[in-house]
This record gives sequence, structure tokens and C-alpha cells, in this order.
Amino acid sequence: MSAQSEAYPSAKVSWVKSPTRSAENDNKPVAELVAGVLADVKARGDAAVREYSVKFDRAEVGALEISVAEREAAVAALDPQTRKDTEFAIANVRRFAEAQLATILPLEMESLPGVFMGHRVIPISRVGCYVPGGRFPLLSAPIMTIVPAKVAGVKEVIACLPPNAHQAMVAGCHLSGADRVFRIGGAQAIAAMAYGTESVPPVMKIMGPGNAFVNEAKRQVFGPVGIDQLAGPSEIYILADETGDVEMIATDLLAQAEHDVRTRVGLITTDRKLAEAVVVEVERQLEGLSTASVAAPAWRDYGEVAVCEDEAAMIAYSDFIAAEHLQVHTRDPHGMAAKLTNYGSLFIGELASVVYSDKCSGTNHTLPTMAAGRYTGGLWVGAYVKIATHQWLTEEGVKQVAPPAARQAASETLEGHRRAAQLRLDRMQVR
Repeated sequence: MSAQSEAYPSAKVSWVKSPTRSAENDNKPVAELVAGVLADVKARGDAAVREYSVKFDRAEVGALEISVAEREAAVAALDPQTRKDTEFAIANVRRFAEAQLATILPLEMESLPGVFMGHRVIPISRVGCYVPGGRFPLLSAPIMTIVPAKVAGVKEVIACLPPNAHQAMVAGCHLSGADRVFRIGGAQAIAAMAYGTESVPPVMKIMGPGNAFVNEAKRQVFGPVGIDQLAGPSEIYILADETGDVEMIATDLLAQAEHDVRTRVGLITTDRKLAEAVVVEVERQLEGLSTASVAAPAWRDYGEVAVCEDEAAMIAYSDFIAAEHLQVHTRDPHGMAAKLTNYGSLFIGELASVVYSDKCSGTNHTLPTMAAGRYTGGLWVGAYVKIATHQWLTEEGVKQVAPPAARQAASETLEGHRRAAQLRLDRMQVR
């Protein structure tokens, strides 16, 4: 039984298949290496970036920035259908981000007579978007981080992608609206965006998923620089009752498993027969899957199939896992969905596959992993703005708040606070 299984307190869950490794523990050796990269790039700038590009990406990089002419050439080199599909995805992500932004409104109110307060919605002035190269050209990756930034009104969007990334990824950055694009990957890209180099301006917040090194780098630079979240490795869990389609469930699990050998894939079900059949079907499909060299280790090491005593136990265990992607394949998927609270993004009914969101349907695919869905949602347009409060008072307002503020300060023995609270009231009484 895995550490994950042992951590769950219920006796109403049993496992047909348990993970044999922990993605969290597998990340521990990464931290020391990343700390060295960050310190080196902070100290030596572009020179360190170039050296790490050779060391980690096996790429000799000349100019770190990709020129506008090069970006336009990458767009021109796209085959027509790929460009149409990219623009289709951009339009859908933009449409959803615009609708989300419309729900974030400035506020002005008079909370007490003469006490006025509110907030402004202020775009972050410069953000950095990390665009992973990965084993395959992930054409949707730049769309998910860059498009919401531009919708939010960010003045300057910096994109970094590995120097050996497919040219279609460069085209995607350009079409999505990146202001500047750099040939820098891995932890060195996070360092460059966080601290700035001779070529790369420092950003205020860093967005985007990446491998374990990118994720760890984001964790270590957080503080002076904001981050969206620590996203990765990828995860998919499927909730199913006896109505679940074995072939479809296995197919969707493997679709996500091919992302990375550390992808977490799982089925949570109330039907043991379905659980056992899915295990058999996954193994069968792996035999003919061209990406089995990645998907098979993910399934072997991190795959999980849990059988729950009843629906309540299934919901409780799902909320404990708080999966990045959560699909609902039950008799009443909308009714089940309404009972779930912890997940990154929810896919209701067997027609709603994660792959649609991953690529082009419009919701963002940068989502919380490692149980972070217990406290946060995924990347959205709101991550690119600040909600900054303000207040102003009339004399009537001072009369409302000064006396209790002064008394509270006095009870806390903060004499400077008491004087500041009382001064304006005293001056009003003198006049």
C-alpha cells in the first residue's frame, strides 16, 4: 500500500492498484541543484544562462531573445490547419478569460456615514510566462498563460521557452500576444525572469507549468516574485460507478499518462468489477500505444485504482486526493459534481474529456496538483490582476471610527496608534 493510501483515514476504501512511488518524495533531490542554478544566474546573468543551456538543453544559444522577424517567420512556417487550430484555441481561451474578467468589478461603498472604501482592479505591469518544451510540442501551452495576461491588461508579457522547443511553440507565443520571447528553459529561465539579466527584464509574477526543476525554481524564488502555483506533475482521476465505460476510462487515463513518467492517474469507483476491468484494459491499450515508453512507467509507478464502499466514501476520497483533473463518469454526473469540492478542474459526464481543456475548449489547463486543489483553483485571468483596497473619510466618518480605534489602541498599549487615532478627532473638536 502506498503512503497516499496509508494517509487516508477511512476503512471504506480498498485498492485494486496502489501507487508504488511518491511524486513528492521524488522531488527532494532536485532542490539543491535548483538552488545552485538560481544563485548562479542571479550573480552572473546571461553568461550563466548560456552555460546552463549547454549543460541541460545541449544547446548553444546566441541571442537569447527571439526577434520579431524570427517569430513572424515561425508563424509563416505553420501549416494552415495548425494555424487555424491554434487561433481557434486562442479565441476560446480569450472568450472565457474575458467573461471571467467581467466578473471582477471595482468597488466603491460607504460602509458607515462618512467612511468610504473600495478596491481597484489593477493589472500586474509585467509577468513572465514559462512555456515548457517537453517531449512533444505542446502547442496549447503558450496560449494558456499568455492570452489571459493580455486579456487582463498586463502591459508586458515575457515568455521563456527551451532553446530546442519546436518552432510552432515560438509561433504560439507570438500569436498569443507575447511582447518578448526568449530562448531559455528550465530553472535558469525562472531565475532570469525572477532576478533579471542583461537581456531579460525582471518580472513581478511568474506563470506556467514545467518539470520538477521549473516547479522547484518557482518555489524557491517565491516571495519577492509572485508565482501562479506549483503545478506538476500532471494528474487525472476519474470517478465512476457501475455505469462507467471501461474502454473510455482507460483511454482517458492513458491520454494523461503520456505527459510525463511521473503523471498520477487514478480511478475511484464504487464497482470492483469495473475497477478490475479497467486495470486489464489499461494494460491492453498500452501494448499498442506509441507513447507507452512514457505512459507505462506513469501507470506502473503512480497509477491508482481505488474501490469505495459507497458514493459517500467515493466523494470523500476524491476530495482527499483533490486531483488536478477530475472526470465524473456516473449515472448522474451533474448531481455528483455538485457534491464535490476539491479539484483543479472538473469534467462532468463522459463526453467532457480532459484533452479538450488541455488543447482548445477554453478553460485553463494550468491547474493545482499534489492536493493543492483543497485550497486553490487553477490559473485564470484573475491571477494577472491585483485587487488593491483604498479608503477615505469625511469628518463625520472620523467621528464614527476614531473613538473605538483609540480605545482599542489604548487597550493594546500602543500609544502611538492611540495618538494617531485621536489627533484628527481632537483637531475637529478645537475648531
